[in-house]
Amino acid sequence: MKWVIDKNNAGLTIREYLQAVHGFSRRIIIAIKQEGKLLVNDRERTVRYVLSDGDVLEVHFPAEKVSRNLQPEDIDLNIAYEDEAVIVIDKPAGIAAMPSLNHRSGTMANGLIGYYRRIHRESFTVHVVTRLDRDTSGLVLVAKDRYNHSLLSKAQQLNKIKRTYIALVEGHLEKEEGTIDAPIARKTDSIIERTIHENGKRAVTHYKKQSEVGESTMVEIELETGRTHQIRVHFSHYGHPLVGDDLYGGSLQSINRQALHCYELMFEHPITKESITIQSELPKDMQKLLEQQGDQK
Repeated sequence: MKWVIDKNNAGLTIREYLQAVHGFSRRIIIAIKQEGKLLVNDRERTVRYVLSDGDVLEVHFPAEKVSRNLQPEDIDLNIAYEDEAVIVIDKPAGIAAMPSLNHRSGTMANGLIGYYRRIHRESFTVHVVTRLDRDTSGLVLVAKDRYNHSLLSKAQQLNKIKRTYIALVEGHLEKEEGTIDAPIARKTDSIIERTIHENGKRAVTHYKKQSEVGESTMVEIELETGRTHQIRVHFSHYGHPLVGDDLYGGSLQSINRQALHCYELMFEHPITKESITIQSELPKDMQKLLEQQGDQK
């Protein structure tokens, strides 16, 4: 990355400029000092160098290191958006975002590393910003490097990344719209399940009823926080588990996974500051479910 220093930032050290103006974290600056390079007017400098008006500052980032546990695989990825900083994947249900003890291969991340290798971008790795459960479908935002990941993670903490979901929940909701504000914690006797608990982390889910479909309700959902299984836990606690979510009380009669899809993603690009909106169609299994439920009316 390259910038021309103006008079407003003259007098700052390189460290101060990178942190205050461009949001570099302390960790990233240390990595650049150790394995990257800082150039001012084509001469290598340290982070303590004081910048002058008109200086040209270049930052050469260290190469991204891919974990040994993340092997490249040839997986068909539905890429909804891509540039040099980020990539958005329209993830199908049944594929985990990252490898785990139960799913070491066949994940979205394995497919991304394979994709990067095939197009000769070996320096990129996988930094998932907006993660989805294995059986939740829809849009996933991924940064290609540590710097953009840190900026997007900060934006997410400030609730500046908007994720909108469509879900089918059991029963009919009383309110046309509402907010579920209930803290979520790990269930004491499970490594997977979450539950509502007063000592949990704050979790806020906003919803609007779209339509009643048979004995179920289609809802549009926006997350204010991003806790594990948040939507699933909140609606189960509310008395309306997601259709197909047997972990939290939903029936598997009509669909074999939770009827949940992230259909819209809005974010400010970390580099260009452009507002980006991406949408995804409902997957076929949820379209079929809505048709079946509608026929039952």
